Amino acid sequence: MTSRALFVDTHCHLDAARFDPDRDEVLARAWDAGVCGIVIPAVGPRDWNALLEWPAKDPRLQIGLGIHPQLLPEIDEREDDLHLERLDALLARNVACAVGECGLDGPSIPGAPLERQLRVLRRHLELAVKHDLPVLMHCLRAHPALVALFCDPTVPLPRRGVLMHSYSGGVDFAKFYVQRGCYFSFAGPVTFQEARKPIAALRAIPLDRLLVETDAPDQAPHPFRGARSEPAYVAHVAAGMAAALGIDLETLARRTTETARSLFQRPFGTDSL
Repeated sequence: MTSRALFVDTHCHLDAARFDPDRDEVLARAWDAGVCGIVIPAVGPRDWNALLEWPAKDPRLQIGLGIHPQLLPEIDEREDDLHLERLDALLARNVACAVGECGLDGPSIPGAPLERQLRVLRRHLELAVKHDLPVLMHCLRAHPALVALFCDPTVPLPRRGVLMHSYSGGVDFAKFYVQRGCYFSFAGPVTFQEARKPIAALRAIPLDRLLVETDAPDQAPHPFRGARSEPAYVAHVAAGMAAALGIDLETLARRTTETARSLFQRPFGTDSL
């Protein structure tokens, strides 16, 4: 798909090993497809130092730093505070444009019960407030717990907002998160022929709260479903969102790119939309 529209892929794991053989070619295809920026979220402490170097090499590549809940079983719980203190220090360098990927992943993961997930997530939110950054939020099968956390008056929510990554929570939860100032990004599943829940949620969210992502190398959109996803495919995700909303692709691209630039406070390229 080619278009003069510009896109920001707000969630792409470009540092994943599956891109090691051809990362340069993947990026070349992304730029050719109209991608003007990519946000690469770290998923664990081992990724932080390497990712810190990426924005200086190419400002179109921006990063988030955090601990994904699925990584918690690999981390000794007794070291959680140590890793979070290190995260605090790295965020102070003003390189990362977001905190995360972090969040909740089901009521219980072996080695990461919900109580631990909530404790670590609360600390991420505190760091986002401290460093005035948005949060890249993963939430899978745990929306009631996240809603309860957001309703806790002792839990700080970042001024810059929370981005519900690859949103899958349905319409009712979307309405709640909108009231809490959240943003929402959608990935490949919104393009699937059988998609119902994500499209219903998409239509319930104000246009100025929407962003687009690939979650590459996972969640490839139609017609690449089942294959490795890559950032060039963000144009297909955007086209699926535009069709569901009944607006043209250029409008969707312009509005989501403007929102991404504002949320992350990064230019993501200087070409006009």
